[in-house]
Amino acid sequence: MQAGKPVLYSYFRSSCSWRVRIALALKGIDYDILPISLIKDGGQQFTKEFKTLNPMSQVPTLKIDGIILTQSLAIIEYLEETRPTPVRLLPQDPKKRAHVRMISDLIASGIQPLQNLSVLKKVGQETQLAWAQAVINSGFGALEHVLQSTAGKYCVGNEISMADLCLVPQVANAERFKVDLSSYPTINRINKTLLTMEAFQVSHPSRQPDTPPEFQA
Repeated sequence: MQAGKPVLYSYFRSSCSWRVRIALALKGIDYDILPISLIKDGGQQFTKEFKTLNPMSQVPTLKIDGIILTQSLAIIEYLEETRPTPVRLLPQDPKKRAHVRMISDLIASGIQPLQNLSVLKKVGQETQLAWAQAVINSGFGALEHVLQSTAGKYCVGNEISMADLCLVPQVANAERFKVDLSSYPTINRINKTLLTMEAFQVSHPSRQPDTPPEFQA
């Protein structure tokens, strides 16, 4: 690993890690990945070594510019503030910027944590699928409604933003939990558009160094 090169601690299937991988790709930042399996060895995120980097025992964690950052939205905002080109992820207009943060928070706080691995373990094997479907459907109902007033080509107008980086991984989660997406035409349309872009493809869970063979593209 190159000294001074950013290092991302990531898990191929973590939607929060995927958000950051998309941001790094869009910003054209060269980085190393250190895979942290959330499943192997009882969860590598719980090792003493990793806990010193991230006391919450979560991915992603990014080492960059001599600091360690956790929490995907904080990481994306830092990348935006320190590397505003070539792609802006927060609009200049304060109203649009507020919409971007609102949608990002709706997904990152209101949907994703309720169906992540640690919560599903607590819910129990028999009810996991029904639970995940219920929380995603509830969140997507709200999100679809919001997007009808904010969306253009993407989540907020016609410029890609942090909101789009949250949307695509969450739709992938919904598909994994067999959520019927036909009720969410705006979400569906934006997701399909974004998945044609290189940054979303190279960062995809099927193309990571720790992707198991059966999930590889």
